Amino acid sequence: MSEYPSSWPLSLHDAAQVRALDARLMAAGTPGAVLMQRAAQAAWRALRRRWPQLRKLCVLAGPGNNGGDGYLLAVLARRAGWDVQVYSLADPARLRDAAAQAYAEACAQGVQVQPWHAEAVLDGLLVDAMLGTGLAGELREPYATAVARINASGLPCLALDIPSGLCADTGRLWGAAVRADLTVTFIALKLGLFTGAGPDQVGELCFADLQADAALCAAAPAMAQRLTAGNLQRLPARPRTTHKGRCGRLLVVGGERGYGGAALLAAQSGLRGGAGMVSLATREEHVAGALARCPELMVRGLLSSGQLLALLPGHDVLVVGPGLGQGAWGRSLLTAAAQFEGAQVWDADALNLLAAGRVQIRAGAVLTPHPGEAARLLGCSLVEVQDDRPAAALRLAQRYQAVVVLKGAGSLVTDGHALRLCEHGHPAMAGPGLGDVLAGLIGALLAQGLAALPASELAVWLHARAGERLGQAGRGLLASELVGVIRELLEEHSPCCN
Repeated sequence: MSEYPSSWPLSLHDAAQVRALDARLMAAGTPGAVLMQRAAQAAWRALRRRWPQLRKLCVLAGPGNNGGDGYLLAVLARRAGWDVQVYSLADPARLRDAAAQAYAEACAQGVQVQPWHAEAVLDGLLVDAMLGTGLAGELREPYATAVARINASGLPCLALDIPSGLCADTGRLWGAAVRADLTVTFIALKLGLFTGAGPDQVGELCFADLQADAALCAAAPAMAQRLTAGNLQRLPARPRTTHKGRCGRLLVVGGERGYGGAALLAAQSGLRGGAGMVSLATREEHVAGALARCPELMVRGLLSSGQLLALLPGHDVLVVGPGLGQGAWGRSLLTAAAQFEGAQVWDADALNLLAAGRVQIRAGAVLTPHPGEAARLLGCSLVEVQDDRPAAALRLAQRYQAVVVLKGAGSLVTDGHALRLCEHGHPAMAGPGLGDVLAGLIGALLAQGLAALPASELAVWLHARAGERLGQAGRGLLASELVGVIRELLEEHSPCCN
């Protein structure tokens, strides 16, 4: 995906925060009917841009302000000479305030409004104006049938504010949700549009602030912040007299028999991420192959935890877990690694062993779980993690007193207080080794002096942007290909020299 416009807000809100912001805007002097008119006009501009040849609109309108937006959009299409049909999924007589005014205006303009029924004919451009952010439980009838009909129709679909059935707070599906081709969201960005199932449901995302008071919006409480190039910490430029000893000493531990590539990827990523010296502690069988692939590494074959304990004092940062395995060798090394007093990144099997109670972790480490690992660490199901990814990330950070990177679509980074979201990435990144590259990159940024939270934020963003750049070529992306592109992106973001 491409970068969203720089004018978009950084803050991401839940439904309650957006409702509170609506109320403050109206209390400050912007009537709800005016906001609704602006929403309809913004949606009209967006759909004309996306589908310039269409001339037929079919609106499915619900019981609240989302339905009101739909009625006013139907009015605009009717005035433009379009063939317009509205199906009401709730009794229009129960509409209130601005939504009731919108329905009355639609009727006055000659818009055909019929009650929804299961055999309703869907044609043209479908507009989801059913539920918006108001849904807080599983879809019930008639909405469940309407969502299923929209998704099965094969027709283009525009969702107003948020696809019906998608949780604005978490990105979970309330049973099912509309799969939109275009979503126009209003006033504030909703967290659920960017994580969980959200990215698969919204299609193209447009934002309209509805000319809301910028100061009021900026002061509104938010759930999270988006990561962008402008709000990420930068590495300082290096003095001309810099030498490798001043750029951090990183140690990667992992690579059980059969999994040597994982630890090697993390180590290579550490080098390309700018760490001054990178060591790899792995199985003896992998030493020759690692040196052949990357002679810049210092590679040590380990038989025992005692050998690792002897290595630890010579390093600033430890990345442990890629390819570590959960056997006796991996368990003994992790027990030793846990005694390291410097910055730590725990990934992959280190997290699985932590979840199994095999070892304790020092406060202040970075944990990089995918959803399955997060579920094991929390003692819950994968579904529970994915249904509320923000809560899962925060719980993990608080439980382990760590910075947590919860990977997946809409990756989340948190220290248990601040919550950051990365909206970038590409489906071609669904392959082995990508997490190992990320772990090594976090280690490299820690080695160069960034604190755990800003290092994790920058690494997640660089990793995702590299995946986007390479993903343009389609399937078959190799994790090793990311390493060079990450180096290029890091130089663009934090130039090595002034």
